[in-house]
Amino acid sequence: METPIRLIIADDHALFRQGLKSLLQLQTDIEVVAEVERATELGSILANTQCDILLLDMQMDRWMMDDIPQLAKVTSVIVLTASESGENGVQALRLGARAVVHKRFAIETLMTAIRTVAEGLVWMPPTVQAEFAAQGSSTSKRLTARELEIVRFVAIGLRNAEVGERLAISESTVKTHLNNIFQKLTVRDRLELAHYAIKTGLVAVIDQNR
Repeated sequence: METPIRLIIADDHALFRQGLKSLLQLQTDIEVVAEVERATELGSILANTQCDILLLDMQMDRWMMDDIPQLAKVTSVIVLTASESGENGVQALRLGARAVVHKRFAIETLMTAIRTVAEGLVWMPPTVQAEFAAQGSSTSKRLTARELEIVRFVAIGLRNAEVGERLAISESTVKTHLNNIFQKLTVRDRLELAHYAIKTGLVAVIDQNR
């Protein structure tokens, strides 16, 4: 049996937190290892509890946006929010969150986000994708269609050989494209490229154009 995805739920509304926990515990691949009611408790809980993902209510007993960079150093952060603002979602992702999920969404959407993040990827709702796309469109115009495809595959963690297999091109051709991309975007390596793609919205632009 595979190890379940270990979650911590941080939300100051007891009914929401307990209801979410009950729904998540119905999933065979999920384990809720802790609940947090107050922002001040988060540090100690994370320090003493092994978890894969933190489900973080953006508005607990205080606004949590500024806490994301530090929390993201410890675990993968999925932001739960009642806000419809795509701009807030973009900011959360740029600060280090791996997904943004609106509280009005069905549990199936949250499960998709959790499993996507557990695989090391980023998940975002349409409003955030649109905001990212608007911000990333000028950058995407500097890249060819093939270069955009390669950026997307690099951003989701594929190696050069795997990118080559997906695109039916040689690994050396992938390397050539990457060198051109690095020069155009002034990034140094694959990791910096992946971060750049997420922060500037290139991933959202590519996904919407598929």
